[in-house]
Amino acid sequence: MKRTIKAISYRLFIIALGIGALSSCISDKDSPGFEFMPDMYRSPAVEPYVDYGWIKDREKTEYTTVQSAKVPPVYTIPYHGNAEGWEMYLPYHRRASKFASKTHNLFPQDGWLLSDDAMGDYFTSAEDVNPIVLTAENQEAIFKEGKRLYDINCIHCHGEKGDGKGQIVENGSYAGVPNYKNLQSLKDGQLFYSIYYGKGMMGAHAMQLNNKEIWTLVHYINKFRIDNYGTEGAGNPVEATDSTTVSDETAEIVK
Repeated sequence: MKRTIKAISYRLFIIALGIGALSSCISDKDSPGFEFMPDMYRSPAVEPYVDYGWIKDREKTEYTTVQSAKVPPVYTIPYHGNAEGWEMYLPYHRRASKFASKTHNLFPQDGWLLSDDAMGDYFTSAEDVNPIVLTAENQEAIFKEGKRLYDINCIHCHGEKGDGKGQIVENGSYAGVPNYKNLQSLKDGQLFYSIYYGKGMMGAHAMQLNNKEIWTLVHYINKFRIDNYGTEGAGNPVEATDSTTVSDETAEIVK
């Protein structure tokens, strides 16, 4: 009896082994055969910084546990290695036009601050002073960085000389770009506001540029607007309070 059971077990083992061997024989030479743990060989494609629980304004609770890098909470302050100038990265307290959601796709649910006024805080932003103070020691580096940012973000519309004759204007694709020379009355804070939120046909650049980069751009743009900008008496001569410091109202929102 024991011999019979042993013989049957042996035969079943041989048959199972044969079936396994035959099932692994596939005509496709690139096939790995049966994979016991495919996720170990080819991990599922998960896009970084995609909240799979919230897609196209629709909540998908079943996807909230998908492992992917998450977008930081609204008003998160980036850390750049030291505490110097950290105030510059605080949330911008000026508000955009109440129509910004229609004109520039800036929606409150995405963290944008919208005013109840059609012009937003554009006029009051004139009170803001550039916190990056030009000195004889730093102006060359600031203008160099400003030019780099300008060439990436602005030159295609505003032109190499800031005269509103960028490439897409010259080829007829776009019109109405102002010459910076004609914007003599514009204050630094209004330049920052316009770059941050966008103005007219120009879109918001707050997604591409941080506050420090925008203020650096303001210095470079002033070279087009103001003769001899950067020389004594024509630059930014006094220490200023950063205009991006959070107001009490914004601080309450952050809480």
